[in-house]
Amino acid sequence: MLRAAVAAKPPLGIKAKEAMDNGQLVSDDLVVGFIVEALKKPSCQKGFILDGFPRTVVQTQRMLEKRGVKVDKVLNFAIDDAILEERITGRGIHPSSGRSYHSKFAPPKVPGIDDNDETMYGVYIGDRICGIVIYMLRSLENLYRTDDTAAVLKSILEALFHKQTEPVIDYYSHKKIVATLLVLVLKMV
Repeated sequence: MLRAAVAAKPPLGIKAKEAMDNGQLVSDDLVVGFIVEALKKPSCQKGFILDGFPRTVVQTQRMLEKRGVKVDKVLNFAIDDAILEERITGRGIHPSSGRSYHSKFAPPKVPGIDDNDETMYGVYIGDRICGIVIYMLRSLENLYRTDDTAAVLKSILEALFHKQTEPVIDYYSHKKIVATLLVLVLKMV
């Protein structure tokens, strides 16, 4: 929802992008604004899934419960911080094609080149081809997102997730609606 809002570039989306680019979480007011708008859509009338929200107990109590939003189930993905760092810091999206890559798990076939981005162009003068055919290979130098660095991730995990979001799991655990999913990474030998 946030990335879609950023891409659409409304005023709320622009403010959200500034926070995300600086390694900060988007403010409660902005996120709730996005959620309130989304809940008005017909696609949310029978229910919806919130990913990464609420992030604090205050958001849970003030923002959701006071607005009459009922939470039926909370999924807690228990993932080691080191696994998150490896996965997040290596991911990237090619800007023009939208293809996803990962430096370790799904790298491009040729380093620095988008896999399917060989476009043939002719140089035309009048009605005849002049010169040779040029293969344009677009660079992947801007592939990796500016907010996907180890420093930004560590800041979010330490300052925000462990201190502010983990208590949300405790809050909902007392209501007996939390399902914890342990994420394991297995290596083939």
